Amino acid sequence: MMNTKSHIEINVGVDVGKSKLDIVLHPLDLHFSIPNDDEHIHKIVQVLKTHQVKRIVTEATGRYEHAFVFACDKVDLPVVVVNPTNIRRYAQAIGVLAKTDKIDATEIAQFAATIQPDIKPIPDRQSRIIKDLLIRRTQLLEMQTMEKNRLQIMPKELHSSIKALLKSLQTQIEKLTLKLDQLVAEVKHWRIKTEILTSVPGVGKVLAYTLLSELPELGKLNRKEIAALVGVAPMNRDSGSYNGKRRIRGGRHRIRTVMFMAMLSSIQCNPVFKRYYEHLKAVGKLPKVALIACMRKLIVILNTMLKNEERWNEKSA
Repeated sequence: MMNTKSHIEINVGVDVGKSKLDIVLHPLDLHFSIPNDDEHIHKIVQVLKTHQVKRIVTEATGRYEHAFVFACDKVDLPVVVVNPTNIRRYAQAIGVLAKTDKIDATEIAQFAATIQPDIKPIPDRQSRIIKDLLIRRTQLLEMQTMEKNRLQIMPKELHSSIKALLKSLQTQIEKLTLKLDQLVAEVKHWRIKTEILTSVPGVGKVLAYTLLSELPELGKLNRKEIAALVGVAPMNRDSGSYNGKRRIRGGRHRIRTVMFMAMLSSIQCNPVFKRYYEHLKAVGKLPKVALIACMRKLIVILNTMLKNEERWNEKSA
């Protein structure tokens, strides 16, 4: 008699906490609860390897999932990190009201089996370090802006303290920027892609590094897919006789934020985007809408450039 167990498609749901992992194998209804540390993660990974796992799904939980995800990726287990909002909406749709760690893990496993999220490559260590450096640089820039604002409103007696902190922040920002440049220069494919991206007037190293670390799909998708992934593709809002305004939704917020700042520069120094921006305003588009349209045009151009491994050419843009 054929053993049907080996043909069962197993999906794993992992509810991640700061100190504990709850893991459910669907449809086997196996449940494990382990401490979230390297020793126990190594053991559970070995257990998962004994099963025919189709996919392992966990939520993005502010880095608490990293140790488990990287351990799975290291042994080629198919692991996917998903947006927690998607899990919550799925739970609401199937009418789950109760909440425990085991129930949450079961929901995630059922979500994995039903929705079957795509398995995407986990960024390599170099990419993760670059991403972390970019995030830290952004944090320092935000702190710098807050201190500059305080300098305008606080009494003169406090100015020396604020200026000392501003000087320290600037030093840290410069060190992080230098470290980023060094890391990128060490990896050939990062270096080549950065040179291609920064050949576009208005695209600086920070935007290039952000795209390469947070948008590995760049250069691999078509124009509609890459625009939707970033979140600069307008979505229809029509129903029956109602025709709503198209708006951008979803996407990768951090990429859009960096792109928005870069576009403010591009419409000043890049003739192609300057003309396009002015044209959109001339036909009645609001400035912000025109900027988003320029961002969409930029990401499509950058996607094509990486796909074809070619540098900026104003005539073909």
